[in-house]
Amino acid sequence: MQHSVVSHEEWLKARTALLVKEKEFTKLRDAMTAQIRALPWRRIEKQYLFEAPSGKQSLRDLFGGKTQLAMYHFMLGPDWDEGCKSCSFWADGFQGIPIHLAHRDVSFVVVSRAPLVQIERFKQRMGWSFPWVSSFGSDFNFDFGVSFTKQDEETGQILYNYHTGPYLDDELPGASFFFREGQQVFHTYSTYGRGLDLLNCSYNWLDLAPKG
Repeated sequence: MQHSVVSHEEWLKARTALLVKEKEFTKLRDAMTAQIRALPWRRIEKQYLFEAPSGKQSLRDLFGGKTQLAMYHFMLGPDWDEGCKSCSFWADGFQGIPIHLAHRDVSFVVVSRAPLVQIERFKQRMGWSFPWVSSFGSDFNFDFGVSFTKQDEETGQILYNYHTGPYLDDELPGASFFFREGQQVFHTYSTYGRGLDLLNCSYNWLDLAPKG
């Protein structure tokens, strides 16, 4: 990759011109996140159960007394030997998140369809301590569009990230957000695919590095 080498004055002129676009992007990003928060909510009617180290938990239990819940759908299926490498890359950045979110009324949890013993084994291997529960035996992962059936594989088509596309795997990544009001739980937002990029701090650093 070839780059021109210029004087300080020329560099500063180019940099301040880019700053105008950066500020436009920041304002656009602020407007988009405001739209995300303004989305209508969907009441969760189905009762889901998760297996946690402390025992069975409902979706409402995962809030841990908070009114908001942030969730990462980690690719680790019942018959997988280990977790997805890309999800593991993301998860390395989760370690310090839960305590800071908790101070802002947000609980954080990772969910996979693998049985809890399988999750705990991989979690220990990777040295992670963030909350991670199993949705094994429930419809949760399927209902939230991150797990797929043998029939999906046979047809070769799946609904993922709000559109129909080719079958990729029996597990795919995502992030979902919820709000609790009394006994009621609402689904407020989910994102998948490239929509997860902003949740990977390393990617954001790399985007600013010379080689990208």
